Amino acid sequence: MATRQVATRVVTLRTGDARDLAIVDALMTEAFDPRYGEAWTRSQCLGVLALTGVHLTLAFVDDFPAGFTMTRSVADEAELLLIAVAPDQRRRGVGTALIRAAIADCSAGNIAKLHLEVRAGNDAVKMYGAHGFTKVGERRAYYRGKTGVAYDAHTYSRVINA
Repeated sequence: MATRQVATRVVTLRTGDARDLAIVDALMTEAFDPRYGEAWTRSQCLGVLALTGVHLTLAFVDDFPAGFTMTRSVADEAELLLIAVAPDQRRRGVGTALIRAAIADCSAGNIAKLHLEVRAGNDAVKMYGAHGFTKVGERRAYYRGKTGVAYDAHTYSRVINA
């Protein structure tokens, strides 16, 4: 009988800041298809990171950048502004680790609800549903890709601390 060796993957998370924008840029370029217009520019990210209540979390697998989240909390609510996972790391636990960390951070910060917005048809909706998010709204023609085609956005929410 042959023995099969299975590699153990460890997702490591750490807090990021403006010094990590090169990693964020590279992950957005890799993760976001330009036809949908979902990626932010470096200056947009830098501007948002300067705001009170914004938190950047980076995910690494084997010391290589694998994903990130950017959240913002105001009063007792928070929004998942951005989440990106490198295409070769999808469906391998990186997104789940990032979402769980965002939920845990919100819980520790006494956040009542966590909101997010996602392009209609994005596969990530399944992951959000698995973590307790439910659809609460819709924005018609919210995302505009490079070709000018518009895509709807769906808004999701999850109770953190009732």
